[in-house]
Amino acid sequence: MIPAHPMPIVHLAWISVAALALPAHAQDGTVFSAGVSLVHVDGEVVGQNGRNLAGLSKEDFRVLDEGREQAIVSFSSDEQPLDVILLFDVSGSMIVQARGVASAARTGLNELRKGDRVAVMVFNTRSRVVAPFTEDLNAVERSISEGVLGQRFGGGTYIQQAADDAALLFLSQPRSNRRRAVLIITDNIGKRTRREQPIIRDYWEADAVLSGLILPWRSYRTVHTIVMIVGPQNLLGERLTLAGMKGIAEKTGGDAIDSADPGPAFEEMMHRLRTRYSLYYATPHGRPGVQRTLHLELSAAGAARFPQARVRARHGYITPAQ
Repeated sequence: MIPAHPMPIVHLAWISVAALALPAHAQDGTVFSAGVSLVHVDGEVVGQNGRNLAGLSKEDFRVLDEGREQAIVSFSSDEQPLDVILLFDVSGSMIVQARGVASAARTGLNELRKGDRVAVMVFNTRSRVVAPFTEDLNAVERSISEGVLGQRFGGGTYIQQAADDAALLFLSQPRSNRRRAVLIITDNIGKRTRREQPIIRDYWEADAVLSGLILPWRSYRTVHTIVMIVGPQNLLGERLTLAGMKGIAEKTGGDAIDSADPGPAFEEMMHRLRTRYSLYYATPHGRPGVQRTLHLELSAAGAARFPQARVRARHGYITPAQ
């Protein structure tokens, strides 16, 4: 059962330097006072080849809050420990791809490092936590083999609800300095069950990224097999609709990869999560609980160095209770 939405006491995009246990001097030499409240922006810079770009500095970025440029008071390009929720689609349309996806997921775990934590969830018309957060990657592999492949595949594909349930799981966890991400593995075909904005708000509040590995139906034969298993009425009545996951992912700062080869794609998604930039700026004064826009982009200097680069970051946050 997914935990109920907790009361929003403190927004997780807001962070106290003391609570983060950061050193007094940040990577860029900035000195902090205890209790300074900062907004965290987790950004990804993608080159023309689709790969993440390394080697950028604080001067290569500018961040806008409600359209006003903010001074970046802390910057880091160091790898941070990850909290990752692997969210597997076990609906009827995924039957023919299940074993390949599970095998790819185990390969993708090679990108994880000591100290990372992983939880495993599955969904069709409802979501279930198969395994809670753990640093034991062998246990994660067993959860994928037994808890995912051991599921009875079938039913509808309520992707939006499942994505929100994963955000709520993060909101039930203690606040930490770990980078948070939900990686959903699906064909992105299902029934639209929720409005996007409340889901996006939950991701902003959880300071989490949604990314997706989308597997295409390979051929007419695949569709025919699914029809034989789940029935044409259910298939045509519910599945042949794009489920809207990509729009949510973009607004949280994540991405979706369409790939018929899940192994390398899964590793690439995990690598992207690890090689992001972390920026912080002082929280502007404002009424608690208000949604504010946020935009991260390359500065003039950064754009001159990387003219073809694109920046991915979440589009907003919720002002914290003081």
